[in-house]
Amino acid sequence: MNQECAIKISNVWKIFGNLSKRDFEEISLNEVSKEEALETYDCVIGVADASFEVYSGEIFCIMGLSGSGKSTLVRHINRLLEPTTGSIIVNGQNIIDLSEKDLRIFRNENIGMVFQNFALLPHRTVLENVATSLEIRGMPKNQRVEIAEQMLNTVELTGWSNRFVHELSGGMQQRVGLARALAADTGILLMDEPFSALDPLIRRQLQSEFIKLSSDLKKTTVFITHDLEEAVRVGHRIAIMRAGRIVQIGTPEEIVMNPADDYVAEFVAGISRLKIAKAGSIMSTIEDYEKENGPLPADAVMADESTNLNQLINITNDTSSVLGVTNRAGKIIGAITHNKLLKSVMERPEFLE
Repeated sequence: MNQECAIKISNVWKIFGNLSKRDFEEISLNEVSKEEALETYDCVIGVADASFEVYSGEIFCIMGLSGSGKSTLVRHINRLLEPTTGSIIVNGQNIIDLSEKDLRIFRNENIGMVFQNFALLPHRTVLENVATSLEIRGMPKNQRVEIAEQMLNTVELTGWSNRFVHELSGGMQQRVGLARALAADTGILLMDEPFSALDPLIRRQLQSEFIKLSSDLKKTTVFITHDLEEAVRVGHRIAIMRAGRIVQIGTPEEIVMNPADDYVAEFVAGISRLKIAKAGSIMSTIEDYEKENGPLPADAVMADESTNLNQLINITNDTSSVLGVTNRAGKIIGAITHNKLLKSVMERPEFLE
């Protein structure tokens, strides 16, 4: 994944309602809650002081419960909503400075969006829906038809070009929405709970297809979901929101293994650590291990630092009480005792104390 910054959100606030400058200062400086803001200032805090960066080619998930502000936040990236204050930089462009005309052009050329409710045009064919953004750009019909057909093939809808929306299943309609976003050939995709209305089996299938497509096409994606399991499966990093505020940002492993507070801990409680946590995050350094236990046993099984818990369990044996951990170069950098491995698997490791 490229570490170049594609999206930079800095100190973005969105407050709905008539608010004086003085009231805003009181809310922001005193960290007023949503409930207090509504009662005292007759306004609703949608987003509170949000800051984060999204790297080129990254799938950045924003998740939280209903009303947490995740959909409000993502709509600032293409300025469907105007922030109360803050900075929004997309591909090096401060979109707050864009005129309405320039903003429309910028959206069309830089940002694609996939909605939860598909947002397809019922009077148009599948092909025409996919080619919509290309038609808006004034692209010749033959060229846009060719691109639309390619995208339908990419999302495995070859042969459905001339059908209408009502003839497709929900999963197929969502594929059309994704094909439409891909046809625009924008570097950035905004996906607002795109799979949440689908049956679990179809949802998981589309998640897998999207992960592969994103990797192949190197799209930068902001992916909104209320489902932590989906965020863990899809995202490179996750931002968790509560009451308009971002409470933690991290990789799936960081979120699951080191929740920032009780709110995040409740989210991750039902997530299996087996395929998320890696040896490198649960090991003791070799120096710390040897200081307490002496040299690593000669019969210790070795595992790469990227080996997950499930794999660690499978390679353990009864002849050694410890696993050695190596880096990519094969150097021993750490150790994991069987007791530490068991604690890492459990949701409530304090029971082993």
